[in-house]
Amino acid sequence: QVQLVESGGGLVQAGGSLRLSCLASGNILSINAMGWYRQAPGKQRELVAVITTGGSRNYADSVKGRFTISRDNAKNTVYLQMNSLKPEDTAVYYCNGRRGWGDVWGQGTQVTVSS
Repeated sequence: QVQLVESGGGLVQAGGSLRLSCLASGNILSINAMGWYRQAPGKQRELVAVITTGGSRNYADSVKGRFTISRDNAKNTVYLQMNSLKPEDTAVYYCNGRRGWGDVWGQGTQVTVSS
């Protein structure tokens, strides 16, 4: 099995920065891609950023130029650097691992951006 644990969320003022971390354990070689999603209250979950095993990266239009997804294979960790945060970034952020037989999700970490 694969387990994902997020950390790094918190409260920040608009314009500030946070770095989210996702520590993966278990059969991590089964993961094809890692991503970050977010879900605000009353809203649908949306993709924020994804990184493939080959290192390709994609971002939602709303975060391009502000967020950066990266990974440290030696630490089995994927990161989401979040800069120039806006109140509309407020959400629970979830780490996602894509496998051929289904996705694995972390428990989520709350990010709150005040105006």
